[in-house]
Amino acid sequence: MKTYAGPVSDHFDGTHFFDPDGSPPKSLREVLRWQLGSGRKRGKWPEWVPSPYADTPPPRVEGERMRVSFVGHASWLIQTAGLNILADPVWSERASPMAFAGPKRHNDPGIAFDKLPPIDIVLVSHGHYDHLDLATLSKLAAKFSPRVITPLGNDITMRAADRAIKAEAFDWHDRVELGHHVAATLVPTRHWTARGLFDRNKALWASFVLETPAGKIYIVGDSGYGDGKHFRNVREAHGPLRLALLPIGAYEPRWFMRDQHMNPSDAVKALADCGAQQALAHHHGTFQLTDEAIEAPAEALGAALDEAKIPRERFVALKPGQVLEI
Repeated sequence: MKTYAGPVSDHFDGTHFFDPDGSPPKSLREVLRWQLGSGRKRGKWPEWVPSPYADTPPPRVEGERMRVSFVGHASWLIQTAGLNILADPVWSERASPMAFAGPKRHNDPGIAFDKLPPIDIVLVSHGHYDHLDLATLSKLAAKFSPRVITPLGNDITMRAADRAIKAEAFDWHDRVELGHHVAATLVPTRHWTARGLFDRNKALWASFVLETPAGKIYIVGDSGYGDGKHFRNVREAHGPLRLALLPIGAYEPRWFMRDQHMNPSDAVKALADCGAQQALAHHHGTFQLTDEAIEAPAEALGAALDEAKIPRERFVALKPGQVLEI
């Protein structure tokens, strides 16, 4: 299997990527301890939890206006300056390497695939199956042929599956011009990546700062909180931020997930650290990846905001198909 080859850096040792300010992923022994431990308490999700919303986006949103539609899990459609941008698009039934097993959707995407406007740009944060969905990327390539912007190494995965996917790979801190006075900068995030058993951290992971005429959007696909350094660094280097898309789910059990996924309390601290004017929550309510109940992240987000004395309207958990317009 071909993997990334490039110069050694402060976050690449010649074979594996790493976060100098992060923690390595859990070992197989720890995975088994979580999955098979006698004290495991896994919330039971309903088989199907349909969203009451379904979005039909306009063909374009021009100028300094911005329209942000929640597709579900970590997938977003961002429309501004005449560009249509998808983040971590997943329309597949399962977030899994297998079509017959693995985490299954509990609601439909908030935008039906055939209702999508022409897609110009796709941002893919890392290689985990709930973020890098090859079937969806192939469908997008066949219908729209968008540019796909992704961290180093993930382009190899995409092109190996479908050469029609127009993947472009970049390193942390690279700034990519997207046209129409829009640009994306890849920024460090506290996470890791893999597609199988033998490629752990052989590709890079990142968050994105999207510069638009409507303001800057901080798109965090997956991240642990740590000491908050990455979020404060984004504020210092890229602020002020108009909007942050922050993950709040897939966080239990805490001893296992703390280093790779924020819980709602962590996400509220991340909002304070990055200083965004507004935040929207994601990474919850569609695929059951961990042990918390389906409604727990949204409920805990409200409680964490109250405790931090932050108005609830500043950090909102949308349902698939809901839209924020700026």
